[in-house]
Amino acid sequence: MTQPPPPPPPNQPPQQGGFGPPPTAPPVQPGAPVPPAAPPGQPGAPVPPGGQPPVGYGYPQQQPQPPGYGYPGQAPPGYGYPGQPTNPYGQQPGYGYPQGTMPMQPQPGKPGKRGLNAQVLIIVAAVVAIALIVGGGVWYASSSGDDSGKKDDTANSSGGDGDAKGSGGGDGGGGGGGTTSTEPVEKVPANTASKVLFQVPAPKVSKDSTVATTGSWLTDTVYAKSGIAEIVGYDPDKGTKLWTIKLPGPVCQASNFTSGNKAAILYQAEMPTKAEPAHGCSQVAAIDLAAGKKLWTKTADSGDDPISFNNVTVSGNTVAVGSSSGGAAFDLASGKQLWAPKPTDTCYDAGYGGGPKLVAVRRCGGYDSPELHIQTIDPKSGKVISEYTMGGGIAYASVVSTDPLVVAADVGEAAKDGSGISDFFSIDNKTGKLRTRISAPSDQYAASCDGITKVEECHQIAVGNDRLYLSTEEHDGSGKFSQTNEIVAIDLATGKQTGQRADAGDDYTIMPLRMDGTNIIAYKRPPYDKGGQIVSIDGGSFKETKLLENPATESVRDAETSMSPDYSEFLYSQGHLYMSAVFASDLTGSDDEEYLALGFGAS
Repeated sequence: MTQPPPPPPPNQPPQQGGFGPPPTAPPVQPGAPVPPAAPPGQPGAPVPPGGQPPVGYGYPQQQPQPPGYGYPGQAPPGYGYPGQPTNPYGQQPGYGYPQGTMPMQPQPGKPGKRGLNAQVLIIVAAVVAIALIVGGGVWYASSSGDDSGKKDDTANSSGGDGDAKGSGGGDGGGGGGGTTSTEPVEKVPANTASKVLFQVPAPKVSKDSTVATTGSWLTDTVYAKSGIAEIVGYDPDKGTKLWTIKLPGPVCQASNFTSGNKAAILYQAEMPTKAEPAHGCSQVAAIDLAAGKKLWTKTADSGDDPISFNNVTVSGNTVAVGSSSGGAAFDLASGKQLWAPKPTDTCYDAGYGGGPKLVAVRRCGGYDSPELHIQTIDPKSGKVISEYTMGGGIAYASVVSTDPLVVAADVGEAAKDGSGISDFFSIDNKTGKLRTRISAPSDQYAASCDGITKVEECHQIAVGNDRLYLSTEEHDGSGKFSQTNEIVAIDLATGKQTGQRADAGDDYTIMPLRMDGTNIIAYKRPPYDKGGQIVSIDGGSFKETKLLENPATESVRDAETSMSPDYSEFLYSQGHLYMSAVFASDLTGSDDEEYLALGFGAS
């Protein structure tokens, strides 16, 4: 059983100024959920939230709408957001179990221990073919020419508790969330008009294939980005290569957070081929972004085979990886294994949220009656510090922020737009008690999360000042035919809106990227005749201050709008904005130049 190819790209006009057209085929990430049924007119094509495809993906039967944007997570002062690769459509389809595996059936048991009963490691033979297709980060088009496609998820920007900004979301990262400092560090450049610093061409891939290029980070001296089976460090201003870390296979996922200029990745042990298109994301590694070298590579076994992990994060000096086969952790500096699944355990760690604290999403019970435990744990020992048990009707959950602890879930699959969010849960880290539950109707808020496999992947969300900052859905603006939206604030103690609101302005769409002390760093996607903006929103007055505005020339604007925080990686710091793609593809059928990364800087 194989997955059909994604829908063909729309006819794209030639791009000017050397910029390529937006990517048209989402990457296939290992463990991605099964796409929903195809809409009329596009057999097998996945439907983005609200039934509207993002611009550039070519669904002729519908009027294209600009994709939503934003990022979750918390960012330390001065750090930008992006993320791990994100879903090109911004959200995952309706909940289901990950492709390539049937739902695990652990028996009810105590959630306190980190491990997994050996019985839940059995994979139903009927889905092995799917696992081979989606488990490897490389996707080959079916020879049948079917138009079906698959979504991919990516991480959000990060910064962690260290000095690098990362590509994922989560509490310490650029994606949003709380920070370790209350003093904003981003300053207004002398000239907020930006210029293009560099463009990194998209790597070439085999015919009719798509390869994941997940992961980007920013330090004081390097902008690092994953390519095909490699990570390259670039000069932040010039884009010249400073170092290259070669890998035997593609990067599957990259940490949203860093510590001491060190990040973590998941990658394949070999390059996929048409004969063997998946090797599993079993390799866990730490990389030194300052030195440009791989520190160590480890695996965690479950039975005779190494576990293929779905997500990776960093908290303090711990690298934590999770999956439906259980979770494991390693010392960031040495690679020493701190814990791994145990045959005697009947629950498993589906994933972790990192940054300021380490939070596990632990799943117990059978598939038909799952029980989720949100555990704040000691990053060195895995010991449970506090625990909150989520109610029935919740099969998956996403960690939006670890400090303060905020979890998102789709309760009873009430979110009909595929956003994965119907409610937010504000939880006390110390006691594990619920502070408040916040209803987030999908027709009002544009936020989205993928709690099925990635756990830490949320968009259009930031957490800080003990508040939750959300993008609203687009609505009519003040001008004729104009559309706009806002960022609103919700108190994490009371669950009520504070009345603070930051308007995007007619024909702009605003979304939070991360926190900068008490301020919110947000991106404003531009209208057809302007460049995008980075703004700082005062956490008290909600006054907007423009930090950066990109060129409005058609070629630059087309390149910029081909990437968005919902399906690309965004990092902003000190007058520098970096956007990067989370996959490289040969499915566009276009000869126009495409790019892996774009760098913008204040003039």
